[in-house]
Formats: sequence, C-alpha cells, structure tokens
Amino acid sequence: MGSPFTCNSLPDTNSIASWSSSSWYILLLISILPFLTLTSAETSHCRTSCGDIPINYPFGIDDGCGSPYYRHILVCSGLGHLELRTPSGRYPIRSISYSDPHILVTDPFMWNCLDGNNFRPTRPFSVDTSTHFSLSSQNDYLFFNCSEDQYCASYTSVFWRNVDANPPGDQVPEYGIRVDFEIPVTTRCLQCQDTAKGGGTCGFDTETQNFLCLCKEGNVTTYCKDPNFSPHGKRIGVIVGTASTVSVAGAIGIGAGIWYLRKVRAKAPVTHGVVSNENRVF
Repeated sequence: MGSPFTCNSLPDTNSIASWSSSSWYILLLISILPFLTLTSAETSHCRTSCGDIPINYPFGIDDGCGSPYYRHILVCSGLGHLELRTPSGRYPIRSISYSDPHILVTDPFMWNCLDGNNFRPTRPFSVDTSTHFSLSSQNDYLFFNCSEDQYCASYTSVFWRNVDANPPGDQVPEYGIRVDFEIPVTTRCLQCQDTAKGGGTCGFDTETQNFLCLCKEGNVTTYCKDPNFSPHGKRIGVIVGTASTVSVAGAIGIGAGIWYLRKVRAKAPVTHGVVSNENRVF
C-alpha cells in the first residue's frame, strides 16, 4: 500500500506547469488501470471457500453467486473469517454441513464455563425467516438471572454433536448454535452443475434475481454447453460497459481535478427481513 496522501505530496506550481503532455497521459493510464482490473474481477468465478470453510450452493460470498434466498447472508473478511449476518448482528461461523444442512455459529457474548458467576449482558440471537433459516431442535438453551417479566440477563447454547458417523449414536455437547437451512433444488441448477454439460456455478442476476448459470466464458440461462445459447451474454456486456463508463468518468474526473489544481495554484501566493419468536433465542 502506498504512502498516505498529504498536501506535501503534491508537486509545486512550477513542476505542474513544466509537465509535458506525455506525463498527463501516463497519469491518466495509471488512474484507469484499477477500473480495468475491476472488470476482470467481476467476470471471474465465485469464490468456493472462506478460510477452511467450503462455500457451496445455496450460499455465496460474492454477489450473484448461489441462491438469491441467501443473498448478502455470508460475509468473508480479509483474514478469511466467515460470519453469518442476522437481524441481531454478525456471528462467527465454525462450520457448514451440506449433507446434513446446517450452520454452526458461535455467539462471543453468550455465557461459558470460564465466566463462572459473571453473567455478561447479551443480545438476543435471531435469524431471518425470509432466508429459509430455522433454529435447530438440537440446541439446548440455558438462561441466567431471569426476572418475573421473563427478561434474562444472559444465556448460553449447547449443540449436541453426533460422535458416530451413522446417527443415532453417541453425542457430545459443544458450545454453539445450530442453524438449519434449506437447499433450493431446481432442474436448471442441477443441469448447470452437471459436469457433462459444462460444470457451471448456480447464480442469479443481481438486478432481477432470475437464475443464471455462471460459466468460464460468461453467463447463460441454461447450462454452459447449451448449443442454443452463446456464453458471451448480456450480463458480461453490461459489466464491461459499466466498467468502461466508469473508466471514462474517472478520466474526466482526473482532468477536472488537474484543471482545478492548476487554477487554485495559479491564484495562490452499510434489517434483514422479519424476525419471529420461533427463530429467536430470547
């Protein structure tokens, strides 16, 4: 990362006036490059992991990936930490199971054994019912310092994890909240993912939320190897066109900024859905 911008980093009036036209072209090119990089990033595949947690359908951490039912639900930090965004806040994700669809999250504010008699104030945990999430019946909750008005100062959640590979079997308790989710299955998504038909990624149009099959060469509404559709679709054109427009706008902005600088120098001496009681801890 470059040095922070300061007024002292600006050249003086004499050096600005002495710049040749080729120098302005170099500055303009450098300023446009980030927008060209944005174009290639927009057309790349969806990320398939965050840290060591796999990201598969119906989820996506890039907009337009996965199912629109779970849009903007998962957040991947720059350090590779995955979080679940809910109406009550963001919570670290420990694991995601797709064979037994559920997410295991932790609430850093809930009570644990190390806290002893220190019952820290906590916020109610809830999930967005519009995203096909539900709190699992395998969770056991303990509430502390509850009043007659049914207000509790703190809580903890224990999830019973299966030890045997083939349940039912032995189970051990672990701190955490199991959140079950549904996997929307459609014929178009299955065809899109079929390796014999191109092995695309299920996604959606970010404007209309209609289904899209994301392929290496572009986006289609069927599957990647469909002979009736060209993979160089409208969406790619919109992305490139938008980036080109932004690039031109950036160039105009740079020119205006340079003009303003020369003029001044010359005069100078970011809720989610509805929360129901069934999906709220307390």
